[in-house]
Order: sequence, then structure tokens, then C-alpha cells
Amino acid sequence: MKNQDAEKNNPCLKEQLLSYQCFNDNNFDKEACQLEIENYKTCKSFWHFVTAYRRKKGILPYVPPVEERESIKREFLPEYFK
Repeated sequence: MKNQDAEKNNPCLKEQLLSYQCFNDNNFDKEACQLEIENYKTCKSFWHFVTAYRRKKGILPYVPPVEERESIKREFLPEYFK
């Protein structure tokens, strides 16, 4: 898979890579990487929320394109963290 395709299909690619890097830097110590793990989990949960909303409303593609993600975050983050 090309990196461009990875970013297109995984809106949490940056958080995923940061958690992997933390694991590599800290001998796979979960406690040392709690922040990175939580950020990744929050990211996945948020984009699942957005994807479910888009699926329910019939909006395609379900995972928003890379160029729309910043505006999607501005729109959905306040509602997500209610």
C-alpha cells in the first residue's frame, strides 16, 4: 500500500505512526506510551463517529477525503465531545 493510499484510507495514520514510534523508542512499554495510545484511540473513535453519521445520511465516501478532514473536524468535534 502506498503511503498516499494509507492516508486516504486511515484518517488516524499520523496518530498510529506516533504510537508505533513510541513503542519502538520505549521497548514496547505501554505505560510509557499512554498518551500516544489514548490519542490514537480517541482519533479512531472520532472518525468512527463521523463515518457512522455519513453512512446514516447516505454521504459518500463514508471516510471523508483528506482535503475535507479539517473542515469535518471543525464541524464534528464540538458535537463529539458533548
